[in-house]
Amino acid sequence: MHCPPSREKSAIPASLDPLHADAPALQNASIASVYYGQRQAGDFYDFLRVHPERVLFGLFDAAGGLEQTRATLCAVQKTFRSLGTELFAKDGINESEAMIELSLQLNQVVLDVDQCVRACPAFVGCYNENLGIVCYSNAGHTPALLRDHSGVSEFPATGLPFGLFSHATHDAQMVALEPGAALLLVSRGVVEAKHKDEEFGLERAKEAFQNNSATTAKEICLAVLDKVRSFMGTPPTHDDVTSLALLRANAT
Repeated sequence: MHCPPSREKSAIPASLDPLHADAPALQNASIASVYYGQRQAGDFYDFLRVHPERVLFGLFDAAGGLEQTRATLCAVQKTFRSLGTELFAKDGINESEAMIELSLQLNQVVLDVDQCVRACPAFVGCYNENLGIVCYSNAGHTPALLRDHSGVSEFPATGLPFGLFSHATHDAQMVALEPGAALLLVSRGVVEAKHKDEEFGLERAKEAFQNNSATTAKEICLAVLDKVRSFMGTPPTHDDVTSLALLRANAT
């Protein structure tokens, strides 16, 4: 069963929108996320410093329009920030176990708010600045892309989207960013952007990422979104179009 239109949710005031998050400053790295234009659907990103050496970040893509997904994303952000801080703030934690627990609780939040099926693909990661390692859970989201000396690699889903099954499990994985490497996330709106009947697709996103010489995470995000606009030949209005990037600085 899918969620029907909800008058109650559409009446939620704009003041209850998820809070805008500014990207934190990182040691020898940069992180950023950018929407193309104004949000009109269920894309949402967040950043949170949870420890002197760790930054938690997430990109969420709840199914539905802006009004339909507002309550869900507000609840997701509240749990992301409160539980994320609780799980990742201590020294010597097992980051994989903490990420699995956070993913389980985020899944439950989506189910509890909607009380019906609303898929919410999401990528949640924790970047360890000292080690240059990202511990992540990919809940049915578009594959993450890693660019390093060997090219561009894909990191597919490690579990189902949030909000589908109460007992769904989500594995946590680790990926190391060598100096100069970058991680890129793009929302479904990027992949599904169309020119006539042809989609932009993940391969074009990979090409744009591979050929990008940007020196900051924000420049990576902007360059990829500009490629989407150029491909479509018009500003994208079919869906939210969002990118998130993490760039580790080159060794000095």
